[in-house]
Amino acid sequence: MLSAACAALSSAALGAGEADRLGRDLTPVGAERAGNKDGSIPEWAGATNAPAPGWAHGKVRGDFWSHKGEKPIFSINASNADKYAERLSPGQLALLKTLPDYRMDVFPTRRECSYPDFVLNNTKTNVGKAKIAADGWSLAEAALPGVPFPAPSSGIEVVWNFLMRYQGAGVRWPDGRSFVSPRPGSKDGILYAWDQTLHLPWGRKGTTSPTQNGGLQSGFYYAFRLPASLEGQVLAQRFYFAKDSEAFYYFPGQRRVRRLPSYAYDAPLLGFENQFPSDAIFMFFGNPDRFDWKIVGKKEMYVQYNAFELMNFKRSTDALGPLYISNEVRRYELHRVWVVEGTVKGNVRHTTPKKTLYFDEDTWLALAAEDYDAQGKLWRAKEAAVVPAWEIGACSSSMLYAHYDLASKRYTSDAILFGADQDMQWFSESNDRRLKDDFYTPENLRAVSER
Repeated sequence: MLSAACAALSSAALGAGEADRLGRDLTPVGAERAGNKDGSIPEWAGATNAPAPGWAHGKVRGDFWSHKGEKPIFSINASNADKYAERLSPGQLALLKTLPDYRMDVFPTRRECSYPDFVLNNTKTNVGKAKIAADGWSLAEAALPGVPFPAPSSGIEVVWNFLMRYQGAGVRWPDGRSFVSPRPGSKDGILYAWDQTLHLPWGRKGTTSPTQNGGLQSGFYYAFRLPASLEGQVLAQRFYFAKDSEAFYYFPGQRRVRRLPSYAYDAPLLGFENQFPSDAIFMFFGNPDRFDWKIVGKKEMYVQYNAFELMNFKRSTDALGPLYISNEVRRYELHRVWVVEGTVKGNVRHTTPKKTLYFDEDTWLALAAEDYDAQGKLWRAKEAAVVPAWEIGACSSSMLYAHYDLASKRYTSDAILFGADQDMQWFSESNDRRLKDDFYTPENLRAVSER
C-alpha cells in the first residue's frame, strides 16, 4: 500500500525559494529525513558509511563494514509472504510463491548513503533550474554531477535522477561475470566472463551540463572472455542525452568492426539466449524516450541493501543456484522507494509494454522492477542492491543484479564478481585511457581489439 503522505509528497516539487529544505526536513538529495512511525525505518544518518581502518581497493569490502556480522531480524518465505505483502512488490511476491525454498532475510535498516559535497551543491543548484526538454523525455538543463530533480513532479524526472546517479567518472569491472540459468530440464547454465568499463564524462568533480562533451551521456565497453564461442567479441557504445545511441561491435572471425543499427531498447544482447534485453542492464539502461513515465507514489518496501556478499569476489560461483541467487548472499532492509510506472508510447513498439521500477529515496538507485507482457501479465521480476562505493564517497547498485523470467523459468544475473578474484572499482578522477570520450569510437575499437 502506498502511504498517503508519501504519495502527496511525490506531486509537490520544490519551488526555487525552497532549496534550503534540502539538508533540513529533506536530505540533501530530496529524501524524507525522518524515519517512519514505528521506527523500522530510522532517520537518515548523514554521510556515506566509511570503511573500518585498513581497507584498500583489492580487499573484501564486507570485512571492513562497520555493521559486519549483523544477524537477520526475521525472514520472509512462501509461508508468511502474505503477512508482509504491503511491503513487497508484485515481483517479489511472485518469486516467494513460485521458487522452492526462496526466502528474503531482513536486517536492521541502515540509512547511511549520501554524496560528495560538490554533488550536493549541484543538486541544490538544480532546484527550479533543471529542465526536461520540449520533446518530453531528454534532459535539457542540469548541473552535473548532481540530482537534477530532488523533489520530482513527474515520472521522467525520477528516471533522470536514476540515470544521473553519481558513480564518479567511471566504473571498471576487470573480470566480471554474467550467468544465464539452465533451461528447464537441464543442469547446466551458461557462465560468461568479460572486461567492462562504464565511462561517465559528466561525473568528474566540478560542474558540467548535458550539452557539454558533445551531449555524450556515457560510454560503454564490453569485451567477452568466456565462453570460448564469444571470446574476443567486443562492444563499444555511446549514449547521448538527447539523441539515439551508437553501437559498434568487433567480430574476431571477420576481423572487422560493424555498426549495430538497433542495439538498444528491447534488442536482445548478443550471446544471452534472448534472456537479456539491452535496456535491462542496471535495471534500466539507455534512452527513456519510448515510455510515458508516471509517478505512482512512494511506499515502504523490503529491498536489497548493504548486501556486501553480492560483491565478494572471493566467493565461488556456487552462489549462482539453478533457480535463483543463493538466499545466504541476499540481504534485505526496509526503505522508502519511489514507484514509477512506464507505459510504452502509442507510436513505438517494445516487447515489455509496461514496466514498474522502484527507486530508493536516499540514493535514486533502482532496486527492483517488473516487466509486463502485451497481455498485461507479469513477465519478469528484477532485483538490484545498494552497497557503499567508498572510492567515491557515494553508494552504488552496479554490482550483481538479477532478472527472473517467470515465463521461461530461467534467470539472468549480471555484474557478478563471484569467482573473479578481482574487485570492481569506481573512479572519482582518472587519466585512464578508458575514461576518455574517444575510447568509445569504431576507430579505437578496431585498434584495441586483438583477435
